[in-house]
Amino acid sequence: MGIESTYEIHQNAYIKLILHASKHKTSAVNGVLLGRISGDSAVVEIVESVPLFHSQIGVLPPLEIALIMIEEYYCDKGLSIVGYFHANERFDDSELGSVAKNIADHIYKYFPQAAVLLLDNKKFETLSKEGKDRSPVMQLYTKDASRSWKLVGSDGSSRLKIKQPSANVILLDYISSGKWKDIIDFDDHLDDISKDWVNTELFN
Repeated sequence: MGIESTYEIHQNAYIKLILHASKHKTSAVNGVLLGRISGDSAVVEIVESVPLFHSQIGVLPPLEIALIMIEEYYCDKGLSIVGYFHANERFDDSELGSVAKNIADHIYKYFPQAAVLLLDNKKFETLSKEGKDRSPVMQLYTKDASRSWKLVGSDGSSRLKIKQPSANVILLDYISSGKWKDIIDFDDHLDDISKDWVNTELFN
């Protein structure tokens, strides 16, 4: 097994994924993480994220189309796919399921330091009540020596950090103001190609 990487996710990439999950509370949702190796090869910087699906998770043709479009768009910006995000359908489901693992395995083939981030629903609920925690409301999974996806620590917080400390405060503000209604994923884009899957205007 290679280096134990640490992961630093930028605020907008982080918020976008959680807004996506907030918009589709009764469905599983997923997304991809884009970034680069930052300075020290042990640090993976997650600069951007793209919400994928809320109704076609695990269906191969739409996923392949999405990944090709994402790679083509972000390659020019010096970014590549470095991981996968997943939020389970059920609030009490804290396991990384087979569909999530299969998609993550595909990404791992091309980027062996790939991270999987699973939304921690209970931590997110607590955050929305208290708003004080600066750590990500996500669990970090990486491949272990047996090539299986394993949870890093209790919540992975030691190896997963948000670049901007105030991200959760801003996230709660966006949620309370209904910003989640504006998020567009690939499901939306495939239904209506005029909808911007890059979410260019989301934070403007």
